Amino acid sequence: MLAAIICLSAVSCSKNETYAEQKEKERKAIANFLSRDISITNSVGDTLIHVGRINVITEEQFLKQDSMTDVEKNEYVLFGGTGVYMQIVRKGVGPKLESGQSKRIIARYTEFNILADSVLTSNDVLYFSTTPDILDVTNSYGTFTASFNIENGGGAMYRAYQSTEVPSGWLIPFTYIHIGRQTSAEGISKVRLIIPHTQGQSQARSSVYPCFYEIRYQEMR
Repeated sequence: MLAAIICLSAVSCSKNETYAEQKEKERKAIANFLSRDISITNSVGDTLIHVGRINVITEEQFLKQDSMTDVEKNEYVLFGGTGVYMQIVRKGVGPKLESGQSKRIIARYTEFNILADSVLTSNDVLYFSTTPDILDVTNSYGTFTASFNIENGGGAMYRAYQSTEVPSGWLIPFTYIHIGRQTSAEGISKVRLIIPHTQGQSQARSSVYPCFYEIRYQEMR
């Protein structure tokens, strides 16, 4: 079974490292990732995602571009308050999730540990085709909250980390993307994220490592 819940080789922090040293190591790993040209492969060597050298833009420039990143230039916007980098590949179809609304959303993703240079988890494989990760998302006056729905046993993220908590960094795109179902060639929303440990899943927070994600979001029927 491909990168479904592979890799529990997430970096173990040395007990001799201070938290400040771990954060500095993370900062350097992210800076190196931004300047690399990397192909993210699965356990049998197939390319899952190609990430070229990243052109970082400011939030101000992002807003001037109608809250969009230029994929041809491989632009990612840096949200200074969180340290999260985001590329919107497609804004998607359908409406945005408006204030006061809640939706059940399917997320298909691949998770890459930047510090360990390895795929951690992915549900974008045949094994999880019938049990993707499902998010129950609510917009409360512009603040998004979410949990993983585990009625059918949960998807790869829940099975890997045994938590219904959705990483905070996963919620940032909802301000900008549309949540619907694919009805044409335009396709559903697709984003790429670089998420520092403070905005990540539980193991990333405890072991202080950043992750790269490619995620497709669509409304569940």
